[in-house]
Amino acid sequence: MSLHHHFEVRLPAWVEPFIGHWLNGGGPPLDTLEHRMLLAIALSAENVKQSTGGPFGAIVVSQETGHLAGIGVNLVTGSGLSAAHAEVVALSLAQRSAKSWDLGSTAPMQLISSCEPCAMCLGAVPWSGVASLVCGADCIDAESAGFDEGDKPLNWTQNLAARGLDVKVHVLRQEAARVLQEYAEMAGEIYNPTRGQE
Repeated sequence: MSLHHHFEVRLPAWVEPFIGHWLNGGGPPLDTLEHRMLLAIALSAENVKQSTGGPFGAIVVSQETGHLAGIGVNLVTGSGLSAAHAEVVALSLAQRSAKSWDLGSTAPMQLISSCEPCAMCLGAVPWSGVASLVCGADCIDAESAGFDEGDKPLNWTQNLAARGLDVKVHVLRQEAARVLQEYAEMAGEIYNPTRGQE
């Protein structure tokens, strides 16, 4: 048996030029929640178009200035890693860039996700140090497309608020949910665990 002692998750090659286009006149500046969400949704849609993963996108920005600190798209199918959700990828790359596991150590940071976090990503949010979370589609939209969002408390937004995180949901929900719906209609891969069942 051979054990790998490291792993690396890489963003698809299309992401950097796509973001460059967005930041250089291809999209609005990241100065409002809606503009930030438009980028997260655009990433989710392009990830599907490029066949590099599931229909989810996320970014991490400076809460005050909108400076882009991290980018994530869902990489589960391409990487073979169940943890490679868009939020986890964006948070991880922002932490790598900041050289700190605590994204709140210098200035308030914000996570914007095209869909509300699943059970796994919900756990990652407070540990990352971000000050706020903004979501587009919700778990009903994701589950309607076939995804298993896991077990999480119904009052998850209040739980995060109790930890000092500001949460906003349903920002451009219709636009975000449309990507999920289109993915389901094109029979995109739904990566729920089979637990050995056929």
